[in-house]
Amino acid sequence: MKNFEERVHAVFPIQIPPKYKNYISNINSIALNKQFLPHIEELNTREGLEDPIGDKVKMKTSRLIHRYENRVLFFPTDKCPIHCRYCFRKNELNQSEQLLFKKDIDETLNYIKEQTSVNEIIFSGGDPFSLPDSKLEFYLKTFSTYEHITHIRFHSRFPIVAPERLNSNLLELLYRFSDRFHLSIAIHANHRDEFTQDAIRLIQSIDLNKVQLLSQSVLLKGVNDNSQALGDLFKTFNSLKVQAYYLHHPDKVKGAMHFYLSKAEGVKIYKEVRSKMSGFQIPRYVIDDPNATGKEEVFEKY
Repeated sequence: MKNFEERVHAVFPIQIPPKYKNYISNINSIALNKQFLPHIEELNTREGLEDPIGDKVKMKTSRLIHRYENRVLFFPTDKCPIHCRYCFRKNELNQSEQLLFKKDIDETLNYIKEQTSVNEIIFSGGDPFSLPDSKLEFYLKTFSTYEHITHIRFHSRFPIVAPERLNSNLLELLYRFSDRFHLSIAIHANHRDEFTQDAIRLIQSIDLNKVQLLSQSVLLKGVNDNSQALGDLFKTFNSLKVQAYYLHHPDKVKGAMHFYLSKAEGVKIYKEVRSKMSGFQIPRYVIDDPNATGKEEVFEKY
């Protein structure tokens, strides 16, 4: 490992599934290299924030954030299949004493049970599909006993970087709960080059009558900060029948400020994409307020 990679790894660990690492090496895509391979600029921690969207302000337990009245963000794990170099939680997930993931699951479940205004649980983390099937089944069974919970959403990178995880056993597990919940999976991808043939086959195999698929992307300097790259990404999602959902403006993350671009730059790119594509193909362009007040529509406000 190169000297700078060892230095970066000591601060922000490097993790890539072996099969996807080979794919990155073979395709030699700048967009993939920048997202997943370490860069010396990660060691510039003078700028940016450790908690760029104010998670800790709205944290109700070490595994739960309640920012909006009707939904909660649930962190059942801190594990991810891949470490994205721009991750807005890269500082939190690197802490030895992780505030988010102390063993207080009973407190978390009790909180959700008592909040009858909440109807949606969003599984995040980490990546929820890092959990074994048995643990996912436990949570789904538990939440099925809470009458006020009607929607379950999973935010995941697994469909892209390790699609084999969503095997027939896991999909059948999800399908079993599709009559009880409105189930959705927000698939995170930022560039067309990320889609392997295995990922495409997996996404095409999911029964859309039982699980809704949503797109989630981040606008990143040097990765997709032009209308051609964004347009190609959105068209790829659309061709796979993945509903356009969110395009996030990059957060001001300590150790990831080399991915940041201004709102003015972002709006200019987004306008160019809007002028070339149909509205149903384009996700909402949003920014998370660092004061934890929630998402704002970047295009409308700036």
